Amino acid sequence: MVTKRKLLSTVIALGLSAGFAGSSFAADEIYIPLVSKGFQHQFWQAVKSGADQAAKDFKVKVTFEGPETEAMVDKQIDMLTSVLAKKPAALGFAALDSKAAIPLLKKAQAAKIPVVAFDSGVDSDIPVTTATTDNKAAAALAADKMAGLIGSAGEVALVVHDQTSRTGVDRRDGFVERIKSTYPNIKIVSVQYGGGDQLKSTEITKSILQANPNIKGIFGANEGSAIGVLNGAKEMKRNIIIIGYDSGKQQKDAVRSGAMAGAITQNPVGIGYKTVEAAVKALKGEKLPKIIDTGFYFYDKSNIDDPKIAAVLYD
Repeated sequence: MVTKRKLLSTVIALGLSAGFAGSSFAADEIYIPLVSKGFQHQFWQAVKSGADQAAKDFKVKVTFEGPETEAMVDKQIDMLTSVLAKKPAALGFAALDSKAAIPLLKKAQAAKIPVVAFDSGVDSDIPVTTATTDNKAAAALAADKMAGLIGSAGEVALVVHDQTSRTGVDRRDGFVERIKSTYPNIKIVSVQYGGGDQLKSTEITKSILQANPNIKGIFGANEGSAIGVLNGAKEMKRNIIIIGYDSGKQQKDAVRSGAMAGAITQNPVGIGYKTVEAAVKALKGEKLPKIIDTGFYFYDKSNIDDPKIAAVLYD
């Protein structure tokens, strides 16, 4: 009886020797690079650990890289160019700009390199699937939690990582649309973008708080944004409701201490794992869903130690 894994290796090796003869990797080494949006946040380290685990399980070679900050679109495009030059079997890609990479992804498509989008999709049907959180639904839940904590009335603001990536746009829109459709007595006074950089997000938060003395709460749409909101409020000695996104040691500590009311957590290890798994399935010619929903939870002081939540939090 041929094992599934042995069959998979044979299928891919045949496909590789036929389609990727010019590859700089041996035919028996299936190379799947992942180009991520960044490397500095704990979130990306957790995604990488999931990808590494899948690489072991499926016996493929995976590399993981991303620019130093999530504002470096050009650097990310350079990284993408560089990995495509190595003629990989498949590619995982988390776009900083949902449009900028499309010409390169078209080249990958022409070379029959399956592209799996992860975390943040692209405005194109080139990716065979996208392994991601339903960011709109998650941000809508953050809006519901915010509303509950401020008595469904008052002023709130958002500090978002960017307005070019799918995650930035969807988290902003998910939060804003839920507030506008459901909470007529809540007014959004400001939406600002800090590039996911906690220092920049701290300064933005301070200016929002200065301009809006009656503000009741701020939503930080990723790890760096949320830490910036936390630090900004602390520096201004303002007691507001803060809801974050993602995890990491600082956010977890802030949730435990009550400085942050709660946060949305994704399943970053799952995102990394599912990206590599989907790439392997694509190489076998398996049909994939358009979206692989990797799930999300809201955590606060009351459930942060719940085993189901603890499993998707990271330091």
